[in-house]
Amino acid sequence: MSDIHLLRNHHLGLEGARSVAARWADKAQRKLEMACAFAQTDEGDELQFSRPGVKGTLLVNAERFELRAELGFLFSAFKDQIEREIAKNLDELLANNGPDGGPKASPN
Repeated sequence: MSDIHLLRNHHLGLEGARSVAARWADKAQRKLEMACAFAQTDEGDELQFSRPGVKGTLLVNAERFELRAELGFLFSAFKDQIEREIAKNLDELLANNGPDGGPKASPN
């Protein structure tokens, strides 16, 4: 198994972050055929996603996103490419969410 771990800080607040997470989940469902499930709390949300060979969580709060994914054997050969694509998609969603159109996230 291969693991992916991404952190992104943001200045969107919880509601803005929820909006980005919902758009990320929608894209994952449509393009990657992921099954997604949300659990909301006052402090943040957890989005669980899965499909054969991939499972993970996207933790969302008022300050950051934390994505963890486990890749099965067949997908582990493509870990670097998958990680780059996930990071690119999340960064694009975050960059397009700010009022000035500029980046609102910083990779950690």
